[in-house]
Order: sequence, then C-alpha cells, then structure tokens
Amino acid sequence: MRKLVYYIASTLDGHIAGPDGADPTGPGGFWPLPEDYLRHLIAEYPETLPGPARQAMGITAAGTRFDTVLEGRHSYDIGLKVGVTDAYPHLRHLVFSRTLSESPDPAVEIVSGDPVAKVRELKQQDGKDLWLVGGGELAGALYPEIDQLIVKLAPLTIGTGIPLFGRSAVFDPRSWELTDHTVLDSGALFLTYTRTSADQSA
Repeated sequence: MRKLVYYIASTLDGHIAGPDGADPTGPGGFWPLPEDYLRHLIAEYPETLPGPARQAMGITAAGTRFDTVLEGRHSYDIGLKVGVTDAYPHLRHLVFSRTLSESPDPAVEIVSGDPVAKVRELKQQDGKDLWLVGGGELAGALYPEIDQLIVKLAPLTIGTGIPLFGRSAVFDPRSWELTDHTVLDSGALFLTYTRTSADQSA
C-alpha cells in the first residue's frame, strides 16, 4: 500500500511559514537555503523541487519516492500569485479546495470532497508514495492518514506563524519512530519519522 508522507520544512519552533502564509523561501523570505541543503534536496528528493527550479538547475531525475503531490488551496495560491499554475508538472498534482470551482491548469486535479476519503482511495492505487506538501490546514485534516513525516528542520526560530498541522488541528497524540536522519554542516536536519505499529493499528 502507498504511504502518505508529509515532507515539509519546519523551523525549530514548529512553524512552516510566517503568520501571513507567504512562501518563506521566495523573494524577501526568511528561510535559509545553504548550498549543502540544496545539494541534499537534489540528490535525495529531486521530484520535490518545483518545475521552474528543476528547469533552472537542469534537473531531470524523476526521483524514487513520490509520483503524486497533494496540496491545499492556500499553498497552491502561492504559485498562482506569481503565474505558476502547476509547480509540479512532473508529478500527478491534486489540489484540495471547496471553493475552487475549476482548475487553472488542465494537469492539476481539484478535489472538493473529503480529503481523508480521497487519500484512502489513492493509497489503494498502484504507484509510489503520496507527498503531502502542505499547507498546514490540509496536513491537519489528513493528520490521521499520515504514515510518515520527513521534516526538513531549519536552524531557525520565528516566534509565531503557521504551525506544522495548521491552527485548527485536533488534540490527538501519536507516537513516531525515528527511522532515518541526516545532519548537514549548515545545521539543517532531515528527520524521517514513521508511525509506530501501535498507532498504525489503532
């Protein structure tokens, strides 16, 4: 069965973006992108780089982890505001929205129904794992379905902002096992956590 993997960058204090939800790596952003961090992304997670970045850096590797990306409306809007209608043309791209009536791009699928039901359906299909890119609200809605967390932990605190699972996540403690980790010289950590068997059977 395919896994739902929340692969996301987080600050030390658990935020994925500032209070305004804007792209923290964009122009004027506050997120550090050191050279060893980018090298690691290209080597290990090339399919998670946006199409424009892949093109600019000459990246053609298909990647081995994901073939589908799941995105919330607010996260998708970040690209739309700069004219990018499909940031991941090399992946099957689903956007979850109850207000977007039609897709701005023929390759992007709009899902207006229950996110949990859709993810359970996708898990049963053949293919690589499902990448949950965010944002926090969608991650909160899909919290029970997340099988693995890959946290790109930045050596950064911001005080306040968008939490890892959004502002409306329910209280639901879960246990995770650290199954892989990479520590970069720049201070960034890549931490892979898999849900424990007790939680998976719950």
